[in-house]
Amino acid sequence: MSVASEPTVVLDNRFARALPEMAVAWQAESAPALRLLVLNESLANELGLDATWLRSPDGLGLLSGTVVPDGATPVAQAYAGHQFGGYVPRLGDGRALLLGELVGADAGPRDLHLKGSGRTPFARGGDGLAVVGPMLREYIVSEAMHAMGIPTTRALAVVATGRDVRRETLQPGAVLARIAASHLRVGSFQYASAHAQAVGDIGLLRRLADHAIARHHPDAAHAANPYLALYQAVIAAQAELLAQWMLVGFVHGVMNTDNMTISGETIDYGPCAFMETFDPATVFSSIDHGGRYAYGNQPAVAAWNLARFAESLLPLLADDGDHAVELATGALHEFGPQFDAAWSAGMRGKLGLPADTDGQTARPLIEDLLVLLQQNQTDYTSFFRNLSRAARGETTLPAGFDEWLARWQALRPDAAAMDRVNPIYIPRNHLVEAALSAATDGDLEPVEHLMHALAAPYVERPGLERYAAPAPAGFGAYRTFCGT
Repeated sequence: MSVASEPTVVLDNRFARALPEMAVAWQAESAPALRLLVLNESLANELGLDATWLRSPDGLGLLSGTVVPDGATPVAQAYAGHQFGGYVPRLGDGRALLLGELVGADAGPRDLHLKGSGRTPFARGGDGLAVVGPMLREYIVSEAMHAMGIPTTRALAVVATGRDVRRETLQPGAVLARIAASHLRVGSFQYASAHAQAVGDIGLLRRLADHAIARHHPDAAHAANPYLALYQAVIAAQAELLAQWMLVGFVHGVMNTDNMTISGETIDYGPCAFMETFDPATVFSSIDHGGRYAYGNQPAVAAWNLARFAESLLPLLADDGDHAVELATGALHEFGPQFDAAWSAGMRGKLGLPADTDGQTARPLIEDLLVLLQQNQTDYTSFFRNLSRAARGETTLPAGFDEWLARWQALRPDAAAMDRVNPIYIPRNHLVEAALSAATDGDLEPVEHLMHALAAPYVERPGLERYAAPAPAGFGAYRTFCGT
């Protein structure tokens, strides 16, 4: 590893200092020929980073981990997790590195994290590398989520390494530079909890919880029971996040406990995609054979993950084990109502109904619509944009919706309000695949055009009709892969 002669970025190593038991000092693998594929200049500006410098050799070195500022201590983070329901006690950053926490950003400390930077002690037999397609997928989808106002980690850049990586075939290698409020996850607490059981000391677990409170939920520090308040804050954040996923038809695809953040940000855009034809059973992940993480199962899975979080926190919630379980159970019972309230409010917004619309009126209307959407195999995103046009008298809906439409129109929906919350441009699966395929072959223009459309998802613009259209009939069933 070389050291930049004139560091322009200050990286704190707060995580490694506070939690050394969960941080393994490591360095990225060298790369034969670094080349910038995409740089998120607006995010760089937001973070106070010089986009011109990031394009320089030292800047590309930072974005790939091969050149780091003096004093920075890159680490691979340790965590555990339930993967498809099965507990794995030692996962960790197998192909990733936390370079450090950016200081001075308006939004507070932000993690600068790499994905695909080489094998670490947590690699578990993997090669530690990544390829262009999946890294650009994370860039595209995370920025689309951000543009829709959904809490998410964000991609700062994707850098080609000049190294071919073997997957099903040889593919060009790449590294993703990711920005996050932090990379603390439910799996982090599972790891610390297992450590506490092994050594008979909850010191690490307590320090991790204190670190999470200070970083993400500082109000919890002033509560009568700070660790219960932390749990309640994470429940509330995840209830809101899951509602937003469901409202736009997002399917995460790999909702393991190590992919649920304490901050409430969406993380890990591996086998993810957006549902097109409405169907709660929609699954895109090639490895989700049983549909555990199907679109309609996501709220229940989130609650399951939060129950695992509670199990990790029990020693901190109360000295008496039964009382700790009682506190955790009571808090977890709030997830369902909180999710339902956020989702119901969002659906009323999608339908242009006033916020004070009576629940006995709105709920049957929403539930009946979802049945119709599934029965008619309707494109989820397009439907709501067409619905606002119907409210203006600019179009009609299919015959199967006539009775429902009359009930809805009697409530005098606000078409303009609908357009502010119903995206017209999402990362359509056929467009994403075409862009990734072209980029793998060296043509980044389709990615650039797609990103232009996704940057303003609620604003209809002439010339972008293809980015609002559903997949062609011949596109077929869609499957995504995690990229490892």
